[in-house]
Amino acid sequence: MIQSSTAKPSGIPWLIIIAGCLIAVMTFGPRSSMGLFQLPLLHDKGWDRTTFGMAIALQNLFWGIGQPFFGAIADKFGTWRVLLMSAILYGAGLILMAWASTPGMLYAGGGLLVGLGIASGSFGTILSAFARNVSAEKRTFVFGLGTAAGSAGMFVFSPLSLALIERFGWSDALVYLGIAMLIVPLLAIPLRGNSSSGRISEAQYKQSMGEALREALGHRSYVLLTTGFFVCGFQLAFITAHFPAYISDIGIDAKYAVLALALIGFFNVIGSLASGVISQRYSKPKFLTYLYIGRSVLVAAFLLLPQTGASVVVFAIVMGLMWLSTVPPTNALVAIMFGTRYLGMLGGIVFLSHQIGSFLGVWLGGYLYDHFGSYNPVWWLSVVLGIFAAIVHWPIEERQADRPALQPAE
Repeated sequence: MIQSSTAKPSGIPWLIIIAGCLIAVMTFGPRSSMGLFQLPLLHDKGWDRTTFGMAIALQNLFWGIGQPFFGAIADKFGTWRVLLMSAILYGAGLILMAWASTPGMLYAGGGLLVGLGIASGSFGTILSAFARNVSAEKRTFVFGLGTAAGSAGMFVFSPLSLALIERFGWSDALVYLGIAMLIVPLLAIPLRGNSSSGRISEAQYKQSMGEALREALGHRSYVLLTTGFFVCGFQLAFITAHFPAYISDIGIDAKYAVLALALIGFFNVIGSLASGVISQRYSKPKFLTYLYIGRSVLVAAFLLLPQTGASVVVFAIVMGLMWLSTVPPTNALVAIMFGTRYLGMLGGIVFLSHQIGSFLGVWLGGYLYDHFGSYNPVWWLSVVLGIFAAIVHWPIEERQADRPALQPAE
């Protein structure tokens, strides 16, 4: 049985959890504030929103493409090495983005390098390390803690980034954020170890990475989970990259854009913690279904009702509660289906789908705005996709994969 586990020590390893949470704050903070850099960067460079949208879209795409590979590296060679790569790639990408004189440099820095930096330091790496050190009974709860920490990064870095932009300019602000990423390897010291060195031992099967991947891609519930997570990426990346510009377009004071991002980050902490508790006790697929329905209803209401500073605040609060609440149950379902041995890789495949959605959400936001002068087509597309995701998640089975042909590892 995959999920039968024997804890070497009992309880939650708080040093590992705290270190992982601090890293999540650092790796999710700068990327969540990218929307604040859009207008000043484009004003100075004379580029259009499609150019900025493409850079952030590429960032999300390479985040997704890189995560399965970095997850596999962490599974085999250890978490700390991957987090060291994250700091180098992330920092270099932010600095190159700051010094970009052509769209190509912007794509290479803010797109490729930052994307790979996030991929190597985000949920796939952190939550897999948590899973190897926490029993199945407490796993979704600590996934909620890690997700909440990423949310806290959004809450902390949105006002911090704005303050840096106002004091030093957008370019120097990116340089300072890039230098700050060098703290990640120090925070990562307690996370040293790979898939065979955790505190929790599970019954294992004789299975290579390739065999594990083929098994997962042939598992109906895993495929549905992967398909539905595409929508989460589309919705969140579009809002992160384009919401500040949208607020300006509809004539609402720019301070509400910063306030909205900070509120999303703050209430995302509450929502992520609540998600970890709720999905530990109740059906994870049904909970995910309700989250996607809730997002669609919220966006539709925001578009149809009068749009004011107050409505922006309400939207940010409610969206924040649902923002990353999908992550704990989604990662927990992968661990339930296949165990933790290849969780970094298999969770990374699910997240690749998320980031393909992110790429399209960000790119379409800029592309359709430049062609139609409005973000409304993408808003309404996100409503339709939310309904689709709810339908896809409903039939997912929350149980271990059947593995009659596999032999237990000795």
